[in-house]
Amino acid sequence: MKFCTITALILGSALAADLSLFFEARMDVAPAIRRLLPRPFVDPTALIHAAAERYKVPEAFVRSIVAAESNFNPSAISPKGAIGLMQLMPETARELGADAAVPEENVDAGARYLRFLMTRYQKYRNGMTRAIAAYNAGPGVVDRFRGVPPYPETRQYVARVITFLKRYQRG
Repeated sequence: MKFCTITALILGSALAADLSLFFEARMDVAPAIRRLLPRPFVDPTALIHAAAERYKVPEAFVRSIVAAESNFNPSAISPKGAIGLMQLMPETARELGADAAVPEENVDAGARYLRFLMTRYQKYRNGMTRAIAAYNAGPGVVDRFRGVPPYPETRQYVARVITFLKRYQRG
């Protein structure tokens, strides 16, 4: 396996993509190994657009979460273990039937989770703010505090997402 990775690095990304396709096509290659193979270029914009449309979540909202969570880096891993563009915790991704390390599944599951949170908090006048806080701190915490919890990290996160949201809504 190391030989293939080193060969791909030496010979360039075209070979890497060919090797990736070859190994991904093999059914006997474990998913854990497939994740280690070079992946083709990921277009976060297309993934965000498709997931937002699928779950009827404003595209600017999904884009804002991705910007705040990973700065559009599909390989991002947080110190707490959150993975990918939408920084899903592996447990949350599993609950949503997704592999957080696969960008398409990560964004799809993240947008589905945002739809869940938007629906959960739609009856409140600050429903969007609660949904953002719940994405960061969890819905249980938001419910316990009846709104954005007093955690500095969560309050800064909400402000950052709202700043991105205003920017992306303008176009």
